[in-house]
Amino acid sequence: AVADGAEAAVVVGAEEEDKPKAAMVADKVNEAAEVIWPEEPKPISGECKLVTDKIVSLTEKDDPSPLLAEWAELLQPSKVDWTNLLDRLKEQNTELYFKVAELLLSEKSFQANIRDYSKLIDAHAKENRLEDAERILKKMTENGIMPDILTATVLVHMYSKVGNLERAEEAYESLRAQGFQLDFNLYNSMIMAYVNAKQPGKAHKIVRDMEASNINPTEEMYMAVFRSFSHKGDCIGALNISSSLLCAGYQVNAETCKLLVEAYGKAGESVNARNYFDHLRKLGEMPDDECTGNMISAYQVKNQLGLALELLLQLEKDGFEPGVATYTVLVDWLGKLKLVEEAEQVVAKISELGEAPPLKLHVSLCDMYSKAGIEKKALQALGVLEARKEELGQGEFERIKGNTSLSYSMMKSDVKMKSNTVMLAGGISKLKTLRFITAPCSMKSESI
Repeated sequence: AVADGAEAAVVVGAEEEDKPKAAMVADKVNEAAEVIWPEEPKPISGECKLVTDKIVSLTEKDDPSPLLAEWAELLQPSKVDWTNLLDRLKEQNTELYFKVAELLLSEKSFQANIRDYSKLIDAHAKENRLEDAERILKKMTENGIMPDILTATVLVHMYSKVGNLERAEEAYESLRAQGFQLDFNLYNSMIMAYVNAKQPGKAHKIVRDMEASNINPTEEMYMAVFRSFSHKGDCIGALNISSSLLCAGYQVNAETCKLLVEAYGKAGESVNARNYFDHLRKLGEMPDDECTGNMISAYQVKNQLGLALELLLQLEKDGFEPGVATYTVLVDWLGKLKLVEEAEQVVAKISELGEAPPLKLHVSLCDMYSKAGIEKKALQALGVLEARKEELGQGEFERIKGNTSLSYSMMKSDVKMKSNTVMLAGGISKLKTLRFITAPCSMKSESI
């Protein structure tokens, strides 16, 4: 290899020696000039100007190919001329720009390179034109041009934005395989892609990769992953990301407490949920409706009705007013206890708030009325769920399917409760002392 290189050097040297010195100097000057003074576009006048104006005046529905061919015949353009035309189109008509830019990828005088492809892919991606971007990508690979680092970066952002996690991961891993130093924006795109896909564990791994690369995640990045863990009821994951948050120098605040209450609440760990609920109050914050609903939900999982009602009585004395979130949990719980009348009183309270009832309230009502054998009301709730079936989660769908697929005569059969009679009786006596349940209601539950 050394010998070949030496031989090549000798040949080049010989060629240089054969040239007159003035010619050699001129060559060097011209090479430098091309770098310092880029080629200017040709002046456009006469018939060529008329054709240019016609091109610019085209609509997005017109086929620009005939006019582009005529323009090329008149001007004999180089790449700089085509680029000048594209810049003008981009300023005046974006749709026409996209159409002409794609046509030029196969125009010989345009001399399309990888930058032209990636630039067009990026432009489509920024306009959320996924199909167009993928079509350009396909043309690129068909022409033997493989995506480089810049193109892969564009693809990560594009696929993350539209929620195509599989393709985002492919582009992300290709960057890692090439040894590319990932930047803040790339990490952020992948974190949000995993968060939106409800995969907080993988999002947290990206956060740790950032930290290992000495790139500091923002507080909002941590919190996005935190929320994702909490919404899933993954209390271990939520606790781990809260530790990462603290190690990064961010302080525990009201939102972190609320998220831990939510995580432990959904996991049914009422003791831990209550610890963070009480800590929130020690911070001087009155727990809001959603946080209280999550706390009551924790007690529901453990079937600790007495503790739940004691907490509600205490909050009521402190001025707490329940909202849709807390009421919805109570309706679900009372329905499972077959306390239909009490559940309907809470439903009426939701109606008074004037807010749209959440889908899970209708799930609870359908389940309650089905098990109670109240066919008319069960069918009303089921009608709402059928209209919104695309919003149902797997657990909610199975719960409804398990009830409505049976005949109502079977649903009338008695359901044994896990709680014992003494606990239930004590709970009902406390329930009747809650002002927000026993206060008269002006609306009926049928309005939900």
